[in-house]
Amino acid sequence: MLKTLNIKTIGKIHSLGGKYEEITVLKKCSSNDYIVDYNGIKCHAIFNVFTNCYYVDDVYRRVEDN
Repeated sequence: MLKTLNIKTIGKIHSLGGKYEEITVLKKCSSNDYIVDYNGIKCHAIFNVFTNCYYVDDVYRRVEDN
């Protein structure tokens, strides 16, 4: 079940070598899998509770709209 969130925050972006940028958390897919929007790209991210940060994979885990 997908839970819609629409939360603006910052995340570490894979394509930028871990640089922090603003993201929008769109949906929660599972316990630690999220769909986020970064710069117009929808992709998967995980949340690390120890660092309190989203890790955004805009390189290998993009989401294509159907």
